[in-house]
Order: sequence, then C-alpha cells, then structure tokens
Amino acid sequence: MTPKLFDLAGRVALITGGNKGLGRALAFGLAAAGADLVLASRNAAELDATLAEVLAATGRRGVAVPFDAADRASVAALGAEAVAKMGRIDILVNNAGMNAPQAIDAIDDATWDRVLEVNLSAVMALTRAVVPGMKERRWGRVIHIASIFAQVSKERRNAYSASKAALMGLCRASAIDLGPYGVTVNCLAPGPFLTDMPASVLSEAEKQTFADHTCLGRWAQPDELVGPALMLASDAGGYVTGTTLFVDGGYCAR
Repeated sequence: MTPKLFDLAGRVALITGGNKGLGRALAFGLAAAGADLVLASRNAAELDATLAEVLAATGRRGVAVPFDAADRASVAALGAEAVAKMGRIDILVNNAGMNAPQAIDAIDDATWDRVLEVNLSAVMALTRAVVPGMKERRWGRVIHIASIFAQVSKERRNAYSASKAALMGLCRASAIDLGPYGVTVNCLAPGPFLTDMPASVLSEAEKQTFADHTCLGRWAQPDELVGPALMLASDAGGYVTGTTLFVDGGYCAR
C-alpha cells in the first residue's frame, strides 16, 4: 500500500521553471512517480532539451510551453495552453522565481515590481487559472516553492524575502478557499540547494558559511527536494494543507 500512496499515474503536473535546477529535478521525480508533464520557462531551448530527457528516461507524456512569469498575459496563456494540450492539470508546482539583491535604501521601483510580479503575482495568476478544473474534479495539489528567506534573511534580500513570505500567506488563504473541494495548497521552503546559480556566483568561503549554518553541515543536491514534493503532490499528503515544509538541513533551527 505504501508505494501506491505516492503513485502519480494518471495525473498531470505543471511545473514552472522546469528547465533547470530544482524544477528540472522535480520534473524527473514526478514523472518517475507516474505523472505526465507540462514544463514551462522562458528558455525554450533548455525547456525542450529537459523535457526530452525526462520523457526518454521515464516513458511519460509531456509538452513544453515557453512563458514569461513577468508578463501577466503570458501567465494566463500558459494556464490555458497547458489544459488545452494535456486535458487537465492535477498538480501545479509554482517553482519559477527570481532574486535581485538590493539594500532597502537602494531598491528601485522597477526591480521591486518585477520581483513581486514573478515571485508572487504570477503564482496567484497561474493558480487562479488552473484550480477551477481541480475544484470540478474535487482533487488537486498546488505547491509553491518558497524559501527559507521567507522566515530568515540576509543583507540585500528585501524584495525576495518579502515575496516569499507573502507566498506563504497566499498558501494559507488559498488552502482555506480550496479545502472544501479536495484541493490542497502547500509551500516547500528550500534551504541551501546546490543549483547552478549559487554554484556560479558564491565563493567557496560563502558556500562553506551556508553549509556550516545547517545542522547537517552541507548543501543539498536538487533531487533531495523530490521526496518532500512527491509527498505533497500525491495521496500521501492528502491531509496536509495550508502549511510550509522547510527542506533546509536544519538551517532555520539555529
């Protein structure tokens, strides 16, 4: 019975930012559990390549849909195209996001607006677009990828921390709205995950500082987010909603 709890056969998952990093790992993980896929991001070439790899490795069906999370019309079009091409969306993983570090007295309006649009407003808009079908079928899973920086932070993370904290609030409110229809809404809050971005921009000393702050003394690999996501995306997480699961190696315990 235990494997069946995590079985996603017959489900369709839409993952934004699915071309690389955490989104790519989640695409492989959910497809391996049986889900068909819609992968979406701005980079069409990377998106097509990732989708081809995932489908070849898992034997699932899927489509790639380029979109721009900073463009509200593009977000709405993604929701409509995903349903049109795959027939339904059962699992939505709002993973696309951005960070633009600025101190509080150096924030410019354009950067602030773009971070909030990509990290928060686009999440609202895409969720709004796909949940009607979930409500009708009385089953659905919505997973927002938040961050430990919703609860803790560091210098020059004003817009990013604000957007991720707001995402957790959106999650709680949406869970109340959608619970009566059998739809759960949760956040995953990753800690230090060794994706391309930190690997390329942080010095070895900076990476070690992050590792030392965790209880486990190391960075996570992208596929270590798959287990928590699979629990929330499947029947195994059917009574979990309106909450945030920190996947941070104990970073926030200190």
